[in-house]
Amino acid sequence: MLKSMTGFGRAEKAVDQFNIKVNLKSVNHRYLDLAVRVPKYYYFVEDKIRQVASKYISRGKIEVFVSVERIEGSDKSITLDKEVAGSYINALKAMSEFGLEDDVKISTLAQYHDIFKIETDEADEEYITGLITGVFEEAAEDFVKTRETEGKNMEADICTHLDNLEKNLRAVEERYPEIVAEYRARLEKKINEVLADVNIEETRIITEAAIFAERTDIGEETVRLQSHINEFRKAVKTSQPIGKKLDFMIQEMNRETNTMGSKANDVEISKIIVDMKSEIEKIREQIQNIE
Repeated sequence: MLKSMTGFGRAEKAVDQFNIKVNLKSVNHRYLDLAVRVPKYYYFVEDKIRQVASKYISRGKIEVFVSVERIEGSDKSITLDKEVAGSYINALKAMSEFGLEDDVKISTLAQYHDIFKIETDEADEEYITGLITGVFEEAAEDFVKTRETEGKNMEADICTHLDNLEKNLRAVEERYPEIVAEYRARLEKKINEVLADVNIEETRIITEAAIFAERTDIGEETVRLQSHINEFRKAVKTSQPIGKKLDFMIQEMNRETNTMGSKANDVEISKIIVDMKSEIEKIREQIQNIE
């Protein structure tokens, strides 16, 4: 099953004295671009989140937001950073120079979260890391589900365009023999008009028609394009990251289609080729968002 690079996941859990929330969101990106935002007091969790994320995500621009709140009554490890608090007080008092009322209160300073320190020892860090990564994994699983759901819709749409492309390919294959026959008929008519009194050998006309058929032969291109379509159908059924491979395959499909159009040199086939390129472009737009 395909996975879209667009997704969203969230999880929330209250454990012991912590209330932990994790949100993930993503958009398409050529590579994996992972941005992790955690509260400054829990910076030590970031590397672990990145390690765990690699199990769920291989491509896309991902943003991870982690919120950790201590439940009221369990804040014994919070201490005041007096130096930072003093800097805030001095800065606020300096604003009185602008004629403002000096009304600095404790409630005012409490808005600046960086004046508080959360003291944790090594054992606490390991424990908290386990709690946060556990909630992150729940959010990541939810995130993957949304990607898979979107991927399923994309797969259905891509298969519809592949069906249309294949139908057009059949039309090209059916039209090609008529091109050679029409060329031979035109050649005979032209010769008869110009050289009405001259006896032209049939083998000469056959030879000219054969040269034309060889020059305009698109058999190899139609076979290769059909092979690419078959491989594409198989590829979109996989659950592995496949976006980059599909991008390469669509380039090859476009190349074969362009070659058919230029070699055949036929108005009817040119019209069909335009439709084929339209279907290929629609597939290309979809695969830009596949992991």
